[in-house]
This record gives sequence, structure tokens and C-alpha cells, in this order.
Amino acid sequence: MAALRSCCARVGPALTAGTLMGAGDVIAQQLVERRGLRGHQGPRTLKMMAIGFCFVGPVVGSWYKILDRLIPGSSKVVAVKKMVLDQGAFAPCFLGCFLAITGATNGLSVEENWSKIQQDYTDTLMTNYCAQLDALNAWAEVGTGRGCWQGPSTTSSFSAQIWPPVQIANFYFVPLKH
Repeated sequence: MAALRSCCARVGPALTAGTLMGAGDVIAQQLVERRGLRGHQGPRTLKMMAIGFCFVGPVVGSWYKILDRLIPGSSKVVAVKKMVLDQGAFAPCFLGCFLAITGATNGLSVEENWSKIQQDYTDTLMTNYCAQLDALNAWAEVGTGRGCWQGPSTTSSFSAQIWPPVQIANFYFVPLKH
């Protein structure tokens, strides 16, 4: 029984991440890009699933276990501390690795991949950090009656406004299974 729990603890995050990344790519292709079934790029979806199964799930699952040991608890303050450590220490490394793996799976040469990372990394990381500041402000507004949603002006601002609060809520409401 202990071996089964250990196996599920390792395999579960990989299966979850792979499935969610595959579903996310299907949603992106069908609802955002409006490719239709004939225009759907199956290999792209499979690549995203593989990145989720083999990289995102194991790495993020392990990081969350480490984070839970470093900052135990589930109060609002703990959730914000976890988000800050996650974004300050983990996100910069993870983002670089994710961009490199994505470029490699898309067939970029080492030189092309490095050039693409240099082009995209800073903007992507800064967008992520600005989103985290929005999340802290939104979290502070919850329950005050002032509200925390002004509405997105663009798709990217919508993404930047929705995911950080989700991350804080995840750290606050969802206990990590050991």
C-alpha cells in the first residue's frame, strides 16, 4: 500500500499536468485560434502533453512539496509567502527551462532556441511579475467590498489578472497531499 501511494504521488502530478496541458492546447486551437477539427494540429497537442507528463508535472509537483516544507501552513499570509517564493526563486529557472524544452520539441537548433529564449524570456518573466503584483492587490481587496476585478482590456491582461489570484487561492485552499 505504501508503494502504491508513493507511485501515485510521483505519477499523479505528471498525469494531471500532461492532461491539462493537452486540454489547454485543444482549447487554444479550437476556441482561441478557431482552427476547426480539420485544422487542428495533433502533433502540437501531443508535444504539449509530453512536456506536461515529462517536465511540468514532475518538476512542479516536486517544487510544491519543497515549498510546503519550507513554508508550512495554509493561512492567507502563508499563501502569499508561497506565491512570492515561487515567483522569486522557482519561476525564473522554470521559465527558462520551459522555453528551452518547448523550443527543442519544436525542432529549433541550439542557436535558434537560444536566440528565441533571449528574445522572449525577459518580457515573459516581467509579464509574470507584474501579474503577481496585481494578484497581491486583488487578494488584499477580497472581502473589503471594494472588489478586485476591473475587467480585462486585452487577452494578455486577462491572463495576467486571472492566473496569479488562482495561484494564491490554490496555495490557500488546496492542501498538498504527501
